[in-house]
Amino acid sequence: MDAKLLLPFPSAPAALHATAPPKSLFLGASLPLHPRAPPLRLRARPAVVVAQAAVKRRKEIPFDNVIQRDKKLKLVLKLRNILVSQPDRVMSLRDLGRFRRDLGLTRKRRLIALLKRFPGVFEVVEEGVYSLKFRLTPAAERLYLDELQLKNQSEGLAVTKLRKLLMMSQEKRILLEKIAHLKHDLGLPPEFRDTICLRYPQYFRVVRMDRGPGLELTHWDPDLAVSAAEIAEEENRAREAEERNLIIDRPLKFNRVKLPKGLKLTRGEARRIAQFKEIPYISPYSDFSHLRPGSAEKEKHACAVVHEILSLTLEKRTLVDHLTHFREEFRFSQSLRGMIIRHPDMFYVSFKGDRDSVFLREAYKDSQLVDKNKLVLLKEKMRALVAVPRFPRRGEARTSEEDEGVNGAIQLLDEGSDMEDEEDEEGLSDMEDLISELSGGKSDTDYQWGDGWFGENDDSPPDFGDDDDSNPQEIKVTMKNADGFTNGRAPVPVFPDGRPRERW
Repeated sequence: MDAKLLLPFPSAPAALHATAPPKSLFLGASLPLHPRAPPLRLRARPAVVVAQAAVKRRKEIPFDNVIQRDKKLKLVLKLRNILVSQPDRVMSLRDLGRFRRDLGLTRKRRLIALLKRFPGVFEVVEEGVYSLKFRLTPAAERLYLDELQLKNQSEGLAVTKLRKLLMMSQEKRILLEKIAHLKHDLGLPPEFRDTICLRYPQYFRVVRMDRGPGLELTHWDPDLAVSAAEIAEEENRAREAEERNLIIDRPLKFNRVKLPKGLKLTRGEARRIAQFKEIPYISPYSDFSHLRPGSAEKEKHACAVVHEILSLTLEKRTLVDHLTHFREEFRFSQSLRGMIIRHPDMFYVSFKGDRDSVFLREAYKDSQLVDKNKLVLLKEKMRALVAVPRFPRRGEARTSEEDEGVNGAIQLLDEGSDMEDEEDEEGLSDMEDLISELSGGKSDTDYQWGDGWFGENDDSPPDFGDDDDSNPQEIKVTMKNADGFTNGRAPVPVFPDGRPRERW
C-alpha cells in the first residue's frame, strides 16, 4: 500500500488562516430605529367548527301555511282582547276608534265594515239613533269563557312550565317582562304575575332586579330536569329495540342519520348535520357556564334550550324575537336566527308575517300539530268561527250553531240581497284596503294558500253544538207544464204527485 495514504491529513494552507478584511461601516447606525418585531408564528389551521357550517334555508309551504291561515285570527284576537277588557264585554264603535294604532290601522277605516267581516265572532247592536255598539256572539263568548276556565284548570301545568324555564337559565332568575312575551305561547293566565307567581312561594318568588321585578327559583326538582328530547330518545331506543329483536345486539357498521321527511339537503349539508349529531348531547338543565362562546358544544347546548322551550309551548312554535329576549339568561349568540337556520333537521324559520317564527319540526305533520292541547282545539274552533262567511251560498241549509251562535247574522240570500251588497260595497272596499295593508300590499293572486283573506272555498259553517244535526226533510220540486206537453207555455212548479204548487 502506498505510504502517502497512511500519512495524516495535511494541514490547511496558510492562506486559510489569514484574518478576514473588516466590514464596511453601516451609515445608518446612528439613526433611531425601532426595535425589530418578533417573527410571526404561524398558527396551525384550526379544524372546521361544525357550529359555523352554513346551511341554505329552503322555503317549505306547509309551515308557511300555518302563519298565513292565522292572519285573520290574529286580527280577531286583538279585537277580542280589547272588547273583553270593557265592562260587560260591550263596546261602542266610537271607543274602538281609539285603538286604531293597536290594530294596525294607520288610515281611517270604517270599523263597522271590519266587524261585519266576521259575523261568527262579533255582532253590531244599535242603542239609540247614533250609538252603535258591538259584542261577542254567543258562540264566541262561550269559547272565550271555556278558554278562561281551561287555563284556570291547567294552573299546575303552567307552574311546571315556569319552573322548567327558570331551571334552564344560568342564574335561575328571569325578568317578568321577558316571561310575559311567552305568556300566550306557554298558555299562562292573563294575570300570571299576580296569581301563580305569588301563590307558590315554595317554587319561586318575585325579587327586585336591576331592570325591574324578576322571578327567581327557590326549589330545584331533579325530576323536572329531564328534557323532552331525552324522553323522546329513550322511547325511540325502546321502540327500535323491539323492532330489531336481534339475537346478538351488535353495533352498526356505520352511523345512520335519519332526516325529516321532505327535507332537501345537499351532501355536504347532510354530512355537517351528521357531524353535529355526533357531538354528545348536553342537557338544557345542566351548568353551561364553562362552555366557550362560539364553540360547537355551546351551540349544542343552545339548540337543546331552544328545543326545550318550543316543547313547552302550546303550538310548538313561537316568534324568533321572543327567544332573543332571553339572550342574557341562556347566553345565546348574537346571531340566534342564523344558528336556528343552521339546523333544519330540528327547526324551521318562517319569514311569513310581520316577524319571523320558528317551528319545532318534529311536532308537525303537513301543517298540522301531531299532539294538540285542549287550548289548541279551542283556538281551532275560534278559527272556524272567523272563517264563517258573511253571505253563504244560495240554497245552503243553516246549522244549529249558526242559529244560536251567530244569532241571525248569517242568513240565506234572497231577492233583496243584491241591494244589500251595493249598500255595503264601500265598507267591503275598505276591508280590502285593510287586508292589502296587513298582507304587505300583495294581492290575492300572490298567495296560493287555501285559507287566505279572500276567496275562501269553505262555505260550510262550523258546527260545535251537541244538538241534533238532522236536516229537515227535503221535498223535491219538479218543473212541468200544466198540460204535460211542451207547448211553449211557462213552466208551472208541481209536487211529485202532480198537484200544482202555489206560485210565489
